[in-house]
Amino acid sequence: FISAALPQELIELLEKIVLHNSDFSGNRNLQNLLILTAIKADKKRVMDYINRLNNYDGPEIAKIALGEQYQLYEEAFTIYKKFNLNSDAVDTLLMNLESLDRAGEFAARANEPEVWSKLGKAQLVQNLVSQAIDSYLKAQEAGDYKDVIQAAEREETYEDLVKYLQMARQKTKDQIIDSELVYAFAKCDNLGEMEEFISGTNTANVQAVGDRLFDEGHFKAAKILFQSIPNNAKLASCHVHLGEFSQAVEAARKANNPKTWKEVNFACVAAKEFRCAQIAGMNIIVHPDHLEELILHYEKGGYFEELIQLLDSGIGGERAHVGLYTELGILYAKYKPEKLMDFCKLNASRMNIPKIIRGCERHCLWPEAVFLYTAYDEYDAAANTMILHSPSAWTHDQFVSVMQKVSNSELFYRAISFYLEMYPLLLNGLLTAVANKVDHARVVQQIRKLGHLPLIIPYMKQVQQHNIKEVNDALNDLYVDGEDHESLRQSIEEYDNFDQLALAQRVEKHDLLEMRRIACLLYRKNKRFKQSIELSKIDRLYQDAMETARDSGNQELAESLLKYFVEIQDRDCFASCLYVCYDLIRPDIALELAWRNRFMDQVMPYMIQIVREYTYRVDALDKKIEHKEEEEQKEKSAPNDYVPDFMPMNPMLQGMGQLALMAPPGMMSNPNPLSGGMTNPGGFGTMQPGMPPSMPNMPAAAANPGMAMGTTGGMGMQPQFQTMPGGRPF
Repeated sequence: FISAALPQELIELLEKIVLHNSDFSGNRNLQNLLILTAIKADKKRVMDYINRLNNYDGPEIAKIALGEQYQLYEEAFTIYKKFNLNSDAVDTLLMNLESLDRAGEFAARANEPEVWSKLGKAQLVQNLVSQAIDSYLKAQEAGDYKDVIQAAEREETYEDLVKYLQMARQKTKDQIIDSELVYAFAKCDNLGEMEEFISGTNTANVQAVGDRLFDEGHFKAAKILFQSIPNNAKLASCHVHLGEFSQAVEAARKANNPKTWKEVNFACVAAKEFRCAQIAGMNIIVHPDHLEELILHYEKGGYFEELIQLLDSGIGGERAHVGLYTELGILYAKYKPEKLMDFCKLNASRMNIPKIIRGCERHCLWPEAVFLYTAYDEYDAAANTMILHSPSAWTHDQFVSVMQKVSNSELFYRAISFYLEMYPLLLNGLLTAVANKVDHARVVQQIRKLGHLPLIIPYMKQVQQHNIKEVNDALNDLYVDGEDHESLRQSIEEYDNFDQLALAQRVEKHDLLEMRRIACLLYRKNKRFKQSIELSKIDRLYQDAMETARDSGNQELAESLLKYFVEIQDRDCFASCLYVCYDLIRPDIALELAWRNRFMDQVMPYMIQIVREYTYRVDALDKKIEHKEEEEQKEKSAPNDYVPDFMPMNPMLQGMGQLALMAPPGMMSNPNPLSGGMTNPGGFGTMQPGMPPSMPNMPAAAANPGMAMGTTGGMGMQPQFQTMPGGRPF
């Protein structure tokens, strides 16, 4: 029939055989054939056949009916239901018919765990979490607990989840189940049961659950969990969020780690619980790494007083460190600058000075910055700061003290300019303090360029002892300008390193006589004796002229000056010049000038001295020769007692030259061997007591005068004349 494409005819035939009472009505194969043929040829008859027939292979026919080709889902469900295959039936309802309602009704009628389990899974897939959990509870099935937990948490059906997990932990021992049960208790705010549960035997990961609850803001539940562990750090955090600051401090004290203390402190500050904040803060500030963050938090809230009070309390502790002193100093600089200087003086050795200095500079606290630079041995920076910010940072004593220790020499000259501009009357004090460190010539040049040399006269007087040309020139110029001839004379006499001729030319025409005298002195020092004498003669400074002539050692200048006095008929000066220039003036010149100009009274003391000089020298030579002869006589008489027949006449006295007046020939026959050929009848040449010896620098004119006086005592000796330098006989 099938091959011949006659399915209807086959169905009618099989109905007559199977459905009507016949011997073959109960035949399994015929019933299977009838249902299968109907499935293929006439689907409307299939349900009737399934209900009327009983002896056929239901599961196999149901599978064929569920096939993609036929999709007879109701027929298949009916078959499974008729044959009490409830699991397959509910699968058909869920997967093929997709009817959860019918599946639920069927599960309620079937009331089998497997059916309930499959229904619960399907409901879970459809996000019917409560119905699914109810189905799982009826099925007492815990195998899908992970999916159930995930779905319940997603839908926040924690009360149902608690029931499920309580059932599940009876079936399966797993940490996840206990942990999720604790979490579900907390989410349901069932804290009593949660506390009771964690106090009993369980495998829950309390720490993880507590962290999870803490992150979600369930601080009460998290607090209970952290207390049970215990985890004091997290417990402190819970107390903080619950506003229990005293308990938070106690928990933080037990935890004793900076992170916890910091959290407690920040929360207390935010809540303005400064007593608790200070307790927590005292345990934070001892850690340098956390100090800046703490300070920033206080400053952000504007709690400057409380912050300073906290750090001030901290520096008295045993664990105070450099960072603590430093940050407190910076806070003083920001908010209480009037206290910073005292703080720095007390704690300079404990601070990070460069950091404090930067804070002082940011807030323009220049006196404090100078003090810190000095304490840090940064004297150059301290000096620069005082110069740049003198209205507030400069004091004379401190500046002078700092300048004595600076290493950059250029700062000295910068400081000089600064003082000239701001404090000129104190400049000498500065220069005196740094006198050993500066280049005096450069200092003078710098101030001369600015035109303020008179300001530093005391300083220049102090350093003039070094005999520096620039200093001497500057002082001498000032003395000239101020007509201070006494100081000028003292300066040029004691210090010679200056342009003497330039100064002499400057003052030789000065209005003051004393200044012109100084010009004479300068010319004399530079061996310009003639020029000096001429200036002295112009100003009638005859004593200076005489002294200049004497110092020159020039016979011509001395005699020229003597002639000048004759020309102006100044008898006193003539006599004085003979005395002052005694060693330079030739006796013949002096006597000639006196005789011709009737100055004999003035020349006589000089001539007496000349005669006395020569006499003394002659006597000295006599004694020397006599002593020498006696020695020679002793030497000759000692070995042979020999006495010579005669003594040869002594040669002319050495150094005396030819006498101007010679004795007559008859007087020279019996020369006195002791007097070197000179007679001394009257004793005129004898050395008188108290007469000085001849001067060692006796000039040739004195040693060999143009006219010498004899020693014959007026016994008829004829004088002989020598020719004067001018060719005139005398």
